[in-house]
Amino acid sequence: MSNNSQGSVKGEAATMAPPSGSASSHGPPLSPSTTSKSPELPDELVQAGWSKCWSRRENRPYYFNRFTNQSLWEVPVLGQHDVISDPLGLNAAPAEGGDGNLGNGQRKRRSSEEQGAGPNSFKRAKVEPTTPISPSTPGAKPWSSAPEEKQVPTTTPTTASPAPAPAPYRPAVIYWDLDVQTNAVIRERSAANHLPPHPEIELQRAQLVTKLRQHYHELCHQREGIDPPRESFNRWLLERKVIDKGVDPLLPSECEPAVSPSMFREVMNDIPIRLSRIKYKEEARKLLFKYAEAAKKMIDSRNASPESRKVVKWNAEDTMNWLRRDHSASKEDYMDRLEHLRQQCGPHVTAVAKDSVEGICSKIYQLSAEYSRRLRQTHLSLLQDPSTETCASPPQSRLVYCYPVRLSIPTPALPRVELHFENDVACLRFRGEMVKVNRGHFSKLELLYRYSCIDDPRFEKFLARVWCLLKRYQVMFGSGANEGTGLQGALPVPVFEALNRQFGVTFECFASPLNCYFKQFCSAFPDIDGFFGSRGPFLSFRPVSGSFEANPPFCEELMDAMVTHFEELLNQSSEPLSFIVFVPEWRDPVTPALTRMEASRFLRHQLNIPAYDHEYRSGSQHVCKRDEMYYRAVHGTAVLFLQNDAGFAKWAPTPERLAELSTAYRPTLPRTSSLSSPGPAQSAAGDKDSTPKASDRTQSGMMSPGGHDNNNNNNSSSSSPQDKLTAM
Repeated sequence: MSNNSQGSVKGEAATMAPPSGSASSHGPPLSPSTTSKSPELPDELVQAGWSKCWSRRENRPYYFNRFTNQSLWEVPVLGQHDVISDPLGLNAAPAEGGDGNLGNGQRKRRSSEEQGAGPNSFKRAKVEPTTPISPSTPGAKPWSSAPEEKQVPTTTPTTASPAPAPAPYRPAVIYWDLDVQTNAVIRERSAANHLPPHPEIELQRAQLVTKLRQHYHELCHQREGIDPPRESFNRWLLERKVIDKGVDPLLPSECEPAVSPSMFREVMNDIPIRLSRIKYKEEARKLLFKYAEAAKKMIDSRNASPESRKVVKWNAEDTMNWLRRDHSASKEDYMDRLEHLRQQCGPHVTAVAKDSVEGICSKIYQLSAEYSRRLRQTHLSLLQDPSTETCASPPQSRLVYCYPVRLSIPTPALPRVELHFENDVACLRFRGEMVKVNRGHFSKLELLYRYSCIDDPRFEKFLARVWCLLKRYQVMFGSGANEGTGLQGALPVPVFEALNRQFGVTFECFASPLNCYFKQFCSAFPDIDGFFGSRGPFLSFRPVSGSFEANPPFCEELMDAMVTHFEELLNQSSEPLSFIVFVPEWRDPVTPALTRMEASRFLRHQLNIPAYDHEYRSGSQHVCKRDEMYYRAVHGTAVLFLQNDAGFAKWAPTPERLAELSTAYRPTLPRTSSLSSPGPAQSAAGDKDSTPKASDRTQSGMMSPGGHDNNNNNNSSSSSPQDKLTAM
């Protein structure tokens, strides 16, 4: 009775009551597979994934579990064993009455199962997968999420078993709560037509992205004589995907304009030299001399107008003469002189470098589009006539609780991926390429896969999909030390608990299977993340009601598009809808997204958390050590509550609720003593008297609370060079 089609949404959600305060004429949210009739099941069974369906062939009702794809003729009994994860029923409680030696999963389900063991017969569920998933798979049950930093006690069996299963792995600390049910309601949608992930394609994509990064590095050296700005390639990927209409999940291929404003800004900002944050007088003197020398050399070697040559040469020589004469100047004198020099020479330097930098941006985009086309052709060749695959049925315009992305194209047989454990690290290898994840997060992925995937009940494709997932995010991060980890930073667990308890938050707008707290979230890669619970990219996610947390990557283009999406959703819905947004409090200059949210008619309250007074989880939490899990934020965070009238009535930011949220944000004493900020911002962490400004955003994104990388380096011609922060 189970449905193994990835394009189907059967059994994803049981029939549910409408959200409180609903005034919609469309009636209560429905399951994609059930009618509006009451399921006639206890709430405990509905929460466990059971729903009542009707068999047309047998002309009688049956019961279907959307988490395990299990079907039963009899009413399910709580405590029964999972025939998939526990085929022998070793961990199950004995059934009451009737067949006392059989669990519910072993009862007769349909008459055709008595005919013999076919390839899809129930008896095959007792056969263990050919590839072991983890020591927790045979006989393991999902554990309940424990509070953060709470040691999970080990349990001892109270009854003897003739063949005890291996004890399930229980992480010492849990940074998620997958038991929280969603209150996000959407309109039913059709299956997505993304190509299903494949290790062969993911390996080729990784090689091509690495090659593209190398091209970018070489172009910056050859044309401008500089290293590419740190993390600028990662920010380019984010900024391009906001407007990209191409088909590749990572490589941009259909963007307008072809020249990225983000990449252009960041490269231009490092011409003629990269400016660094200055602490001492001698450093300021050397930086001033280097800038004057580089500006003069550049204007001599480029096709500049006579007026530009005259202005730049005169200012550069005047600065050098001043340096020779005055040896008693202070650090502030040198920095003021540098600011004056940049104002005089900056426009002329930008004019002569403009065509060259645009050429770098255009070349990288063209290579990316070519790589995307090449990958697409190879990927299609691995599938069996994907053009003939269609969605089973068109979506109906009905309200349902949100469910993971489903693919309309079935996944072909996937190659073998090897798994072994090194202490507390799971290592997955394919064709010599190894990816790693700590054992706790590996078990988390196993749970998410069990809850969300409907086309692989026996976990035969689990390891291959985990390898693709880890490889995708590894490639997006980059290969540098701590590079890209800001893309996956997250709020502390106590903050999520306070958001859920006080404001009914059950959904993350920007997350991934690796860093999510809830099992329902939006993420960047629906093709692979959907198997682990992703609802797709947030900009294409259209909830009707619910309470959401939004902690976006700190890319100004993405944040601006996010605000536009918020305004549209809040305008259209009369149901309770709430977005609690966490963005950096950048004020010099202020970001357009922050300005728009502060002026929005939906803004109900704004809470500002000072810099260094709060912390966030590392973006490398799935591979880092426990004592490196948290870091202090180097800039303030603005928490904005955007709600429509119904949302404000239901989740109003009252003083009591705000007080608990602020308390949850406060760092705990044992943790802060051993914390160190990841990435290059370590060198500036002690410089608390200087606040990161627009030109600091590129590097301070490593420390961003959204954790996701900030992605813009505003043109710093109007900001002081004291505030320039380098990654060197």
